[in-house]
Amino acid sequence: MLLLLFSDPGSVDLEKVSNVIVDQSLEDQIFSREAGRICYTIVQAEAKQTNGNVFRRNLLNRLQQAFKAREETRKRSTQEWVCLVSFICNIFDYLKVNNMPMMALVQPVYDCLFRLAQSDALQNEEEVDCLVLQLHRIGDQLEKMNMQLMDELFNLLRDGFLLQEDLSSMGRLLLLEILEFRAGGWSLSETAQKYYYSEVTD
Repeated sequence: MLLLLFSDPGSVDLEKVSNVIVDQSLEDQIFSREAGRICYTIVQAEAKQTNGNVFRRNLLNRLQQAFKAREETRKRSTQEWVCLVSFICNIFDYLKVNNMPMMALVQPVYDCLFRLAQSDALQNEEEVDCLVLQLHRIGDQLEKMNMQLMDELFNLLRDGFLLQEDLSSMGRLLLLEILEFRAGGWSLSETAQKYYYSEVTD
């Protein structure tokens, strides 16, 4: 099936395929982090073989629906919410138009990250971990698309780090690390790397 999908996408129900990928991404955290690469490959194959964009169109429609229901998803299940954020960010990372990230995804990605930076989410290590992971992965690209929003997001994170008393020590460490990561131009010095990652493994 996968082989057929990549070699002759026109012979496969691409709408069904995109639904399966979205459903799987919302259930499985590891899959949600890798789904972007799969989607990118299918989009490329479809464009090359049939010059169509059925897969991409349906994928983005499904993403839009899931994004609209994000607050209900978060209330229902933190894991599903974290999967949704990972998936949207992953699609932003992989699906490009003329080698540029898709403008249509910039605001939804920021909206998800801003939600993760609210004080109730910062109390949840799973959400902090998700936020930091996404910023490591796409922060640099996202900042290039809208620096003002990135500044606002990091002001929230700095306030959370400095003013919020009920953060776990791990949550605090993750926030400090991402603040330093961006301050260093989206990279960590070797010393900082050793400090944070020995802390995490100890």
